[in-house]
Amino acid sequence: MKQFIIGIKEGMTQIFGDKGVVIPVTVVRAGPCVISQLKTEEKDGYNAVQIAFEDKKKNRTIKPEAGLFKKIGVAPKKFLKEFRVETTEGLSVGDVITCETFKEKDIVDVTANTKGRGYAGVIKRWNFARGTMSHGNSRAHRAPGSLGANSDPSRVFKNKKMSGHYGNEQVTIQNLAIVGVDKDKNCILIKGGIPGPNGALVVIKNAVKNNGGAK
Repeated sequence: MKQFIIGIKEGMTQIFGDKGVVIPVTVVRAGPCVISQLKTEEKDGYNAVQIAFEDKKKNRTIKPEAGLFKKIGVAPKKFLKEFRVETTEGLSVGDVITCETFKEKDIVDVTANTKGRGYAGVIKRWNFARGTMSHGNSRAHRAPGSLGANSDPSRVFKNKKMSGHYGNEQVTIQNLAIVGVDKDKNCILIKGGIPGPNGALVVIKNAVKNNGGAK
């Protein structure tokens, strides 16, 4: 069965594994999440589970969402996320999903938005080399250089590496191992780093392509 949960990235630390080996981990405060809606193929054309996470103030909730949460009898939530599933059998609105959905050595895919770095030049964004600092280079040390277009075709080709918005893109890291689950603190310890700054929304689900188990 498909497993999934959403949470908040708390930061990175390290734990000691077998034989005193240091393991870098990312701490994610995952859940508890409540199932806020079920979609079925007969009614909606596909099967999906919508889950909600993190309480928020009632006066910051729009009316359609307020009605949804009032119907299922829970406090308004800040985050809503929908997951496609093969079947919704065995699930019902109001069920709670906790971090115990996953266990140690599970292999998961983690999705989050990377850190936003604003408008960046080509050196920071694409790792271009800096121009020469010698005599004759006037105020072009960090410039991108020629864009390569003559009178024909008289345009810049699509996907040309240039300055622009850097970061704040959705990224998925596949096949990460869970090295610990703390049910008392609703935390999942994931081996290695994951995208996003501390406080970012994180989506965790069982891996699509399993690499053969945790190592």
